[in-house]
Amino acid sequence: MGRMTSDEPDEVSGELPEYAERVLDVADLIPPGRVMAYGDVAEWLGEGGPRQVGRAMALYGGAVPWWRVVRSDGVLLAGHELRALAHYREEGTPLREASRVTEGHLPRLDMKRARWDGRPPETGADTGDASHT
Repeated sequence: MGRMTSDEPDEVSGELPEYAERVLDVADLIPPGRVMAYGDVAEWLGEGGPRQVGRAMALYGGAVPWWRVVRSDGVLLAGHELRALAHYREEGTPLREASRVTEGHLPRLDMKRARWDGRPPETGADTGDASHT
């Protein structure tokens, strides 16, 4: 507990709420080049939902690889697209190039290839689906 960020910790204790700490722990586990959707993280934890995970990431996610917890449709995080895109390109995260009619011509994440199922990458069992059991 007590992962410090520049965001708002619990005002009374100075520590992160327990659920937020668990969300951040999952974000830390996601391997470079892979992502989990907000709902995937909630399912992996067996608690909460996409909105709760999104809220935890928005308030406390600055100290973890936040760009690896994403929308399920692969759209880049609004307001952070260019920073996230730089991370994705550096890590080799699978992307789908944007069409010419897409606003800003920004790519999306290729969720079929980039999604991590929660298994350790060294097992060779990483199939890209969202289940972890």
